[in-house]
Amino acid sequence: MEYGPGSTTQLQPEVMPSKSPKSKKSNESKNNPHTKQASSESQAENMSQLLDVTIAGISAVQTVVPSDLAKGVLGTVASILMTVQSAIKNKSDFRAIVKKCEAIGEILKRATMDTTDDNLPGYLAHALSELNSLVDDINNKVVSRKKQGWFKSILSVTIDRDQIASWEKDIDSALKLFDTEALVGIAMRVEELPGITTRVEELTGITMRVEEVVSRIDGNLTSVNVLKHQPIEPPSRPSMFYGRDDLVAELTTLVANGEHIALIGPGGMGKSSLAKAILHEPLIIEKFADRRFFVAYDDLDPSTITFETFMTHFAGALGIEITGADPLRPISTFLHSASALVVLDNAETFEEASALSALEKIPPAIAKIADIRGVILILTSRSRRNATDVLWRTMDIPPLDLSSAERVFFQTYPRARCGDAEEEIKNLLRELDFHPLSINLLAHTARQNDWSPAMLLKRWNNRHTAVLNPGKGKLQSLSDAMQLSLDSPSIQALGEDGRRTLAIIAFLPQGLNDNLAGDLLPSLQEVDTICDVLRTQSLVYRQDDFIKVLAPIRHYVQDSLPPPDSTRLQEIRTFYYRTVQQCSKEQDGHANIIISDHFNIERVVAFDLAHIPEETYHACSKFLDCLTWHLPRPTTLTPAIFNAVENSSTYELKAYCLYNLAWLYDTLSQLTDAMKIFEAAGALYLATGNHEMVAECVINCADRYKCQGRFIQSQQLLEGFQRSESWEYLSEPTKDKVWYFLDTARMCTFTASVDELFVKSSDSEDHHVGLSSKIRHWQAKLYYGGDIVQVHERLENFLLQCTCTQVCLAHRRALMGLAEVAFCEGRLSDAMDILQKIVQMFEGERSDDVLWYTALKAVVASTQGDHALAREFIYKVPESLQFFELRSAFVFLHRSYCSAFIELTAGAYDKAESHFIATIEGCDIQGHLHLKAYSKRGLGEIAFVCGDFALAARCFTETRSLCTEMGVPEQHLYSCDPFGVLPDRFIAWTVFLEGQSPFANIM
Repeated sequence: MEYGPGSTTQLQPEVMPSKSPKSKKSNESKNNPHTKQASSESQAENMSQLLDVTIAGISAVQTVVPSDLAKGVLGTVASILMTVQSAIKNKSDFRAIVKKCEAIGEILKRATMDTTDDNLPGYLAHALSELNSLVDDINNKVVSRKKQGWFKSILSVTIDRDQIASWEKDIDSALKLFDTEALVGIAMRVEELPGITTRVEELTGITMRVEEVVSRIDGNLTSVNVLKHQPIEPPSRPSMFYGRDDLVAELTTLVANGEHIALIGPGGMGKSSLAKAILHEPLIIEKFADRRFFVAYDDLDPSTITFETFMTHFAGALGIEITGADPLRPISTFLHSASALVVLDNAETFEEASALSALEKIPPAIAKIADIRGVILILTSRSRRNATDVLWRTMDIPPLDLSSAERVFFQTYPRARCGDAEEEIKNLLRELDFHPLSINLLAHTARQNDWSPAMLLKRWNNRHTAVLNPGKGKLQSLSDAMQLSLDSPSIQALGEDGRRTLAIIAFLPQGLNDNLAGDLLPSLQEVDTICDVLRTQSLVYRQDDFIKVLAPIRHYVQDSLPPPDSTRLQEIRTFYYRTVQQCSKEQDGHANIIISDHFNIERVVAFDLAHIPEETYHACSKFLDCLTWHLPRPTTLTPAIFNAVENSSTYELKAYCLYNLAWLYDTLSQLTDAMKIFEAAGALYLATGNHEMVAECVINCADRYKCQGRFIQSQQLLEGFQRSESWEYLSEPTKDKVWYFLDTARMCTFTASVDELFVKSSDSEDHHVGLSSKIRHWQAKLYYGGDIVQVHERLENFLLQCTCTQVCLAHRRALMGLAEVAFCEGRLSDAMDILQKIVQMFEGERSDDVLWYTALKAVVASTQGDHALAREFIYKVPESLQFFELRSAFVFLHRSYCSAFIELTAGAYDKAESHFIATIEGCDIQGHLHLKAYSKRGLGEIAFVCGDFALAARCFTETRSLCTEMGVPEQHLYSCDPFGVLPDRFIAWTVFLEGQSPFANIM
């Protein structure tokens, strides 16, 4: 059964390496006995020299590394080599191990040169401990063989080559663990350890790019879909930062002592500046090094924030990417790797979220992060609704003292020191309640306008001068300072355009794209000048390519100024919507604008859905397509679409929005949510009488059930649809399509004879459906035990009919069927070649199909016995495909199971167990049943091999229960998935089903 992704886009495939034949000259040398003898003597001499040099090198390293644990490892390695030198006859068989011992020496020298056992990072200590245990075990076995030789009066002994080969693999595994631990503990900072990556790759074949890690945290196995880490520098220490030295020192001590800090205060009080200053304190830098992170939430709208957007911002600040339905898992795993300090800035954004789900999910997630050992949180917020399950040390941030307020003011506006107005300036600062942002705004206004102190005081006294008035959590003094800034001559000279532009910048969550300002606001001829004036007044600031406002100013503008005027809003809408309509799957200029301004476009669409939904649905549908193609991510448009006011004339427009939204969720591997949205879309289509689209929604739901291994639900949904009122209104091609998907489910449940399957749809007017049905029919013949020669012949004939791009899916399915036939017949090289042809079909396209079929190539390579090549296929993902590796949980589960298959086939039962457990955990999150059943069976086979028959019985009982839930007969667990079948030597599942000993007594 092919469970692969349905996308038809993909990138560059991997190409199978070729093997060159041996030369005639090498064969002649091999058959010459004199050449053999000379070569043997030369090899022995070279081996002895290699041992001498390696032992000396390791001993030299041992004397300089400060870590006792590293010294112990190196001493044991030297002992092994000295025993080989003195007592082992077949020294040349140890050549590979000697080279790996050399690698150990170089790695430990670089990794521990400046590190004692007292400050050894946890990830490094774990890797060294594992390596130490391994070399101790090898040393004991080598010494034991040496003693046996002495006991028998033999000067030297021979150690079996298979035993040596197994030690070589063990060292490979230990070095790989060392490498993996270094990756998971990002603090290793590979750039500071030059040469390690190269050396490990040269001597062990291990690459620094590890795609999946199973790390032991607090004694539990935790699955990690490994992340592409891009180190993020924390923001700089504020250049103007006065009067907070004692507070910074106090907070720094609390953080160093493991306290979680909540910095509370009104907008503009300097909470963010305080947090930034703490990040740059020497004690903090020493304790947390480059694991100091600043997560800013000031650009999000509380009315639209969701749990997904909260976690996406969090991950982005850490420099990682997340995927799947459980974004907390990769973030938690990343933070587990080493101590970290994380600032959650402007937390009121998510603490006051409108969405109930966000209020329910975000606080527990923060609590779980806070519970991670070594992780310290600093939270800045205007709200006191902090995560209740975290023991916060709450600190109310006071205003500046008079002296510090004067320093801030006079630093910005030095002219105020002149004249006799010093006392009046002090009174003015008191009226501002020493509020840092208000002082800064007022000083900039005076300097920009070159006011004298007397003029400044006159302007201020003409304004309302109330002091603190927290209503709605904001400061009245900020309002006064803002109003004074807006009344300054430079702003007044702009006319209404200045205020309108400021309103637009505050309206857009990303701010105004400086490169697109003229296109977005064509009627504002001086938009660049306006932005420059606003910036000189400290009302806006530039960040990357955007003109933005600070959160307190945004709140003031949104609360106190008129909303964006309809003319400017229409201009923005026109440009963004035109870009959306012109955007395609191609990575062009339109796509680049979607990627750069996606949050702004989302804000405009959400605003329009609430006010003019009937005019917005089409743009919304297309924007969701753009996100799916170029930037798959959770979207705040979900509640906006569902909450849009409906009427009968807009049912179908809203249905198309929901339909495209469901495909976005599907791309994000959130299949359960996708099905719910397809159902909602189907209900609206039904209300409008669009039965063809009702069928599409039902088919998509049924196919997602099938992808999850829920074949009974898929079958029942489609059979029920055939009895619905819509069935009679459908076109024949659509009915054929329903039959096709129904027979796919029936094939897996074995509820129909093979001769009945895919017959009704095979003569469809839709050539794609008809041809695919014929291919499926003969695949079913293979799965049901039909004549494999006849199946092969028919599939070859169907392949010849797949000659146009419209039947690309049928082409792939025919090739897949032929690969399955070759695999079942034991023609493994042919199977590999066919799978490579499928991979090449997607060359140059963006799709996760390459990852999917490359994993199947790994299964074939493992079955051939080439486990190294199999692991390379699984783990060595091209950089161009990492986007799909990270975003698709379904691909991750498939590759995780294939990894377990490889390790089980290789006899690496511990690794296989870890991968099976990781797959099961992922299946539980995603709701997948078939790969969970496969993995439970795999765990049972491992338990059986290890002699734990009770555990094996429990695993197989759970497997049987999953078969019942799927609707798959237990004896046909793998019948529709030849590549998923475990090797024949694993017989425990069959023994269990037959009730034979030892399960007869246990059951």
